[in-house]
Amino acid sequence: MILMNPLNVLRDSFYFFQRNLGAIVQLCLPLVIFEAILQQVLEHSLGEDAFAGYSVIVGLLVYPLYTAALILFLDARSRGESPRTMEVLAMSLALWPRFALLTAMSTLLILLGLSLYFLPGLWLMVTLAFAEYLLVLRGMPALTAMKESFRLTRGHFLRILVCLLCVMTPLWLLKGASVAAWPDLENPLLAVLINSAHSFLQLFTSVVLFRLFMLIASDADAQ
Repeated sequence: MILMNPLNVLRDSFYFFQRNLGAIVQLCLPLVIFEAILQQVLEHSLGEDAFAGYSVIVGLLVYPLYTAALILFLDARSRGESPRTMEVLAMSLALWPRFALLTAMSTLLILLGLSLYFLPGLWLMVTLAFAEYLLVLRGMPALTAMKESFRLTRGHFLRILVCLLCVMTPLWLLKGASVAAWPDLENPLLAVLINSAHSFLQLFTSVVLFRLFMLIASDADAQ
């Protein structure tokens, strides 16, 4: 079995993210900004009371595009290839229906789990962590990818959880600090900038999970 020290995974992921930052910005940031703009338009058009639900819908529309593109890019770079941005985006667009379905099902399950005293949601967040990679890289349907993610993460729960918390905790604190600094953010441009920055930084989570997925999946395939 491959030994996966969470610190090594985080270090390798950060090195990759830093080294390929320019390409990731070019690939994902326009869609991240587009998502933030759509959310602002909906907030101002429909009111804050309706915004939470519609924000999820916006996420279902845009999140699968830039996340699938990032996963395809990560896979190509891991094989020493330098894919063209438009080719990667075209491939992610073709994956959108299945990816959007997976995102909807995973989000619903995790939110339901979080409502049940938080821990079930955290467990689902970890056990479904590889579903996106299985769908994009192995061509699995959404439900099959979720089932296979349950299988692959078995025996690696704490390792994945530690990596996720090491990445997400600073992001949650940063998000909380921005809310505290601007509790009534009425400037749409500033709101777009803050939300875009937060969403873009969250992409590092995908890099970390990709590294874990490659290590765990290769170990499982070798057995």
